[in-house]
This record gives sequence, structure tokens and C-alpha cells, in this order.
Amino acid sequence: MILLILLGVNLAAAVLLAFIGDRKRAPEFNIACSAATFAASVFLALSVYETGPIISGNGFFFVDAFNVYLAVLTAFVSMTTAIFSRRYMRVERSRGKVGHKGMRFYHAMYQLFIFAMLLALLTNNVGVLWIAMELATLATVLLVSLYRTPAAVEAAWKYFILCGVGIAQALFGTVLLYFAAERIFGEGSRGLLWTNLSVVADKLDPTVLSLAFMFFMVGYGTKVGLVPLHNWLPDAHSEGPTPISAVLSGLLLNVALYALIRCKVLVDGATHSHKAGYIMMVFGLLSILVAAFSLLRQKDIKRMFAYSSIEHMGIATFAFGLGGPLATFGGLLHMLVHSLTKTTIFFTVGHASQMHSTQEMSSIEGLIKGNPLVGWGLMLGVVAIAGMPPFGVFTSEFLILTASIKNAPFFIPFFLLGIAVAFAALFRKVMPMVFGRVPNNQKPIRVASVPVIVHMALVLVLGIYLPTFLSQWFHTAVELLVR
Repeated sequence: MILLILLGVNLAAAVLLAFIGDRKRAPEFNIACSAATFAASVFLALSVYETGPIISGNGFFFVDAFNVYLAVLTAFVSMTTAIFSRRYMRVERSRGKVGHKGMRFYHAMYQLFIFAMLLALLTNNVGVLWIAMELATLATVLLVSLYRTPAAVEAAWKYFILCGVGIAQALFGTVLLYFAAERIFGEGSRGLLWTNLSVVADKLDPTVLSLAFMFFMVGYGTKVGLVPLHNWLPDAHSEGPTPISAVLSGLLLNVALYALIRCKVLVDGATHSHKAGYIMMVFGLLSILVAAFSLLRQKDIKRMFAYSSIEHMGIATFAFGLGGPLATFGGLLHMLVHSLTKTTIFFTVGHASQMHSTQEMSSIEGLIKGNPLVGWGLMLGVVAIAGMPPFGVFTSEFLILTASIKNAPFFIPFFLLGIAVAFAALFRKVMPMVFGRVPNNQKPIRVASVPVIVHMALVLVLGIYLPTFLSQWFHTAVELLVR
């Protein structure tokens, strides 16, 4: 029942908002549906926390400590983003960037996008996971092109082509995985269920699984935004509405990485080696370095933080590739704090862009004086995402670095170089924007303060103190992923 509510609310809301999404109270309805989804995800998490993994729907759904944690995070961030988008999209509409049809389209596709991500996380079927990822891609392609400007249409087209090609590679990987499983389970859907595959992982053909992982790495790695498969991400972030940039960065990348991690666990069991881990470490480290140096030459504020997302997904990918309890724990924590921090940054960036009617960083300044919440929110968000204590990103990066010193010391110079360059680039770009004089053309706007304050408070608390229940939750997830 909880699973039906969790998925059904978003799907029903998407259909309903397609007809009423332009009405005065549509944003509030969007928020209410997102809040109901979050409440259902919390109930589901409590059930898993108390009773252990859940299989339901005749084996169609599977919920454990790993995916339910991401489901709660997805539901929570989608709710706070819906709160932010209420004021943000009203400004966009008042300025003529979105019309009546555009608002209906935005609200409907937003709920459909959340539904697709939750379905990808909670399904037990590898094939349905692929379908859900494709659905999420199609929904966000349409949202990226919402403004219908030439640049937005071009960004959406690039996103569609690159991710379409990438997700096709993941389909080949799924076919190969089923080919290996069919020898054990025979024909039918039993060979596509995570729960069945994890039990017989050591009996699957290692050669076939190794080849399948290469397709998974390219396919789902494209969705994660790993270098050199990342070219769609900066354009999609910079041209789409800012709430969509927030959920793309904070949620969709996590879901794609989740799929990749699940596949890695199967490959590790089949090959009895760390081949998949080394591949992930190389892609992760390459993403950290390329994204860090790319930050130095960005002029568009949303493009800059898109590259920051590539860097941090590279850090998480590196951590899960490294493996071991400590690195995996750090990777799980990093996914959480990155999502909370990066969405906060996009919230403040969206308001800053509206205040100055531009996304060019050279034209944005005096944010702290012009609007203290926006200025300090952006400044603290950058301090947090750069890995400064006492915020949670520092804790997760410290755990990953500690695990690297023990298990992969030869990677440490490159890891530290990427983090140091990204740190310098972010502060070099952001300091002139938050400090300085207030320009004459800066426009006053009503800021969505609650999401910014709540997210930053959570990131600060997670850097100082990790609650016992969350620590136990992560430890349980680590046991599932480390064998």
C-alpha cells in the first residue's frame, strides 16, 4: 500500500496537473503532492529500518537500505524544490518566459519525472529500471526545452541524442545480463530480478558480465555525467528552468549512479575480481580532474555549477569503485550531502539570475547587500560544496580520502589536485558576485527562503554529527554493497 501511494501520487498528479497546471493554486497542489510522496517514503523507510528488506508486488518491487535511502532523499528534495519553484516560476511567468500551456507542461512533467526516478529506484526488475531511466530522460528533455529559445532547444536536443545513445548502451548491457542469467533461471522475467541475480552472482558467466558492465558503464555513466560522456550536462543545466537544474543535479545523477552500483555488485560477484571497481575509479578520477579545470573558464553561473556536479559525481563514483566499508560509507554520505548542497546552490543561483536578469557571472555582484539570504546562501553553499569544515561534504571527502590512503595511495595526488583546483576556481568566481556594490539594475524579488535554510542546516548538522539511525542505515547499506 505504501509503495502504491509513493508511486501513485506522482503519476496521478502528473495527469491532473496536465489539465490544471496553469491555475492559481497549481504550485500549491504540486507542493502538496510532493509532500505526500515524501511522507510515504518516510513510512516505507521506517518499515525497512524495522523489518529489513521488502519484496512486494509479486517480486516486482524490492526495497532495501540502499534504495530506500535514495527514495527518501529523492522525495525530500523534490518537495523542497517544488516549494522553491512556486515563487521562481511565478517570476518567470510574470516576465513572459512561460505561458499558460508552459506552466501546465512544467508541473505535469515535474511530477512525471519524480515518478520515473522513484520507479527506477524501487523496481526489482533490471528491464523496468532501464525503462524508468528512459522515461526520466524524456521528461527532462521536454523540461529543458521549456523556454523554447534556440539555445534551450539545442540543449534539449543534445541531451536527448547523447543520453539516448548512452541509454541504448545500457540496454545492450541489460540484454547481456539476461543472457547470462537465462542459463540459470531459464526463460521468463526471473532472470531480470535483482533479488534473484544477487543470489546467483557467483554462478553467472564472468566473461559475459564483464562485457555487460562496459555497456552499463557507458550507458548509465552518460546519465551520471562522467567524463568523457558529460557534454550534455552543462548545456541542459544552463538552459532549462533552475528548479529542473536542481533536481537534475541533485537527484537524477544519483539514480543513474545507483543503477551502476547495483550492476557493479553483480559483476564483482561473477568475476571475483575488482575489475569493475578499477573502471569506475578511472572514470571518477578523470571526471574530477576535467571538471575541476573546466570550472576555471566558465562565464555562465549555471554552467559552472553543472561542472561542479560532474566533479562531485566523479568523487562518488571513485569512492564506490574503490570499494571497502569506509569508502562505500563515504560514497553514500557524499551522495546525500552533495544533493542537499547543490540544490541549495541552484536555488540561490536561480534567484540571483532573476535579480540581475542574466546568468553571466560578470554581471552579477553585490548579492549579500542586495539580498542577504541569496548572497549568504550562495556563499555558504560554495563553502560547503568546496569541502570546507564543518559541513557534510568535508566529512564525506575526508572518509573517501582516508580510504584512498590505505587502498589506493597512487591515486591520491590526482584526487587532491582536482579538489584543490575546484576549490580555487569556485571561490575565484563566486567572491565577486556575493560581495561588492549593488548594481542599479538589480531587481527586488521574493525569495523562497525555507528550502535554502533547511538544506544548509541539514548539511551543517551532517558535518558535525551523524545521527545514530542514519549511521546504522548506511552501515546496513554498506553490508549490501561490499562483499
